[in-house]
Amino acid sequence: MLKDLGRFTRLLLILNISFFAIQLLIPNLLEEYFALWPIDAGFQLWQVISYAFLHGSSSHLLFNMLGLVSFGSPLEKYWGSKRLLIFYSASVLAAAVTQLFVTAQLGQQEPTVGASGGIYGLLLGFGMMFPYKRITPLIPPISMPAWVFVSIFGSLELLLGVTGTAGKIAHFAHLGGMIGGFSMLNYWRTHPKY
Repeated sequence: MLKDLGRFTRLLLILNISFFAIQLLIPNLLEEYFALWPIDAGFQLWQVISYAFLHGSSSHLLFNMLGLVSFGSPLEKYWGSKRLLIFYSASVLAAAVTQLFVTAQLGQQEPTVGASGGIYGLLLGFGMMFPYKRITPLIPPISMPAWVFVSIFGSLELLLGVTGTAGKIAHFAHLGGMIGGFSMLNYWRTHPKY
């Protein structure tokens, strides 16, 4: 199965799993230096990328990697590895900036970890590139066009973020990842040579 994935998708999958294994062996060490800490609580510039390789639990990692393979792999086949790298990076960075802004506004001091912002960017990219491709989520197992799936997930993230439900999940980071992906697609539309 790994050989069927694109080069960048495969590299991301391996890196995320490797970092999680290190997190299990050395608890809290990676989080202290590489999680995305709020501006006034230990933030370092490299954290706007490094946080995306850390995960809070095995289920967090599993669902993000499922999203990476489901949405990143077809996008890499469609765009190529270089363009997927740029798109994913823009989504991760936009998610980090959004999360830093939100934590500053709310006075939160907890760090953020996970590839979810990048994955939500990939989800948006998939929905825009393949709007009528059918997706059947795990819950509820109802087949729907990709654009509907993306719209539902984006709306849920906004609702959960505004209402502050679902605990420590960084809903606005997810939305930031989608904004980063959308911005990148718009840039490519206006600058076709890139």
